[in-house]
Amino acid sequence: MPELNSMPELKQWLDFAVVLGIALGVALVVIVVVATVARVTARRREWPKALISQARHPFRLFAVVIALWASTQVAFPEREWVPGITHGLRIAAIALGAWFVGALLSFAIGQAQKRYRTDVADNKVARRMQTQLAIVRRLAMVVIAILAIGAILLTFPGVQAVGTSVFASAGLVSIIAGLAAQSTLANVFAGVQLAFSDAIRVDDVVIVENEWGKIEEITLTYVVVHIWDDRRVVLPSTWFTSKPFQNWTRNTSELLGSIEFDLDWHVNIVDMRDELDRVLARATIWDGRASVLQVTDAVGGLVRVRILVTAVDAPTLFDLRCFIREELVGWIQRQSSGLPRQRVELVEAVPQSKSRPKTEPIGLFTGDIEAEQRAAQFTSSIPIQRID
Repeated sequence: MPELNSMPELKQWLDFAVVLGIALGVALVVIVVVATVARVTARRREWPKALISQARHPFRLFAVVIALWASTQVAFPEREWVPGITHGLRIAAIALGAWFVGALLSFAIGQAQKRYRTDVADNKVARRMQTQLAIVRRLAMVVIAILAIGAILLTFPGVQAVGTSVFASAGLVSIIAGLAAQSTLANVFAGVQLAFSDAIRVDDVVIVENEWGKIEEITLTYVVVHIWDDRRVVLPSTWFTSKPFQNWTRNTSELLGSIEFDLDWHVNIVDMRDELDRVLARATIWDGRASVLQVTDAVGGLVRVRILVTAVDAPTLFDLRCFIREELVGWIQRQSSGLPRQRVELVEAVPQSKSRPKTEPIGLFTGDIEAEQRAAQFTSSIPIQRID
């Protein structure tokens, strides 16, 4: 009798093995066909290589899990633990499917980003598209993850039973969640606003917290600024929507910079302007748009000379200003008439009489000759050596 009872069970296992082999064979054929088509296409184009690199593993695992799940549903022998196996395979299929869809979306957005290069001179549109596509990629990954988690939770009977009550109280739950995550949600909305309002873009040159740097990364909740000395300043997205900041590349990367000198009144402005022209003629980093030399102030013992020059971007402008400053400092040293000087005028003191009327007080000590002598010790002029 045991042998007769084991025959149907053995037949069930054999049927399952056949079905499983067919399902795995079909999955293997699909994997081989897709891989062959991708490799043939990759010989003529570049994008299939990136697609194979990103989607190969999730696609293969997804195909195998689908084959196992289908064969289990069709021909697996009746056992009390069969629902647990099918449930686990269903969860694995949902997770791998979400991974595969995320890989496809990431590949598609990555290919779109490659069309917009930021290593060119006029890269305003490219920087805007890079920023927006990066935000879209993160949003897509978050949405896919949320949908996958929701689909997995709905596979549990307990979650399905309470689904109606959960949806009925969704209004109250959303209010509580909004209050609990107010700052996080504010940063998320601010990040989306920054991406699509074009206020800042990746690789923009900005001044934040009195620091000069470039926008390195824009996420849903924070922005990373690469400071000129290789430090990173991480700011919440709401910082850029609630505080003023300088964007040096908002419309174009071309900038105007100034160099200022405080010089002596004897400086020859005409000769200095001619020297500036000769310096700019040697400067390959000057873009030729503007060069101005003006006396902007003349008070006290000095005159202020301001020079305005232009360059293609902020780093080039900084180098150009340093170059002009160094060249003109050397020229001023050679033309000593422009060196800053402090002038002191020496006046001969008026001799004082030995006695004065008491009605004419003279200052700190008064009254007699001895008092005036003591006062002279505090009020007499300090001898200064003349330097020609």
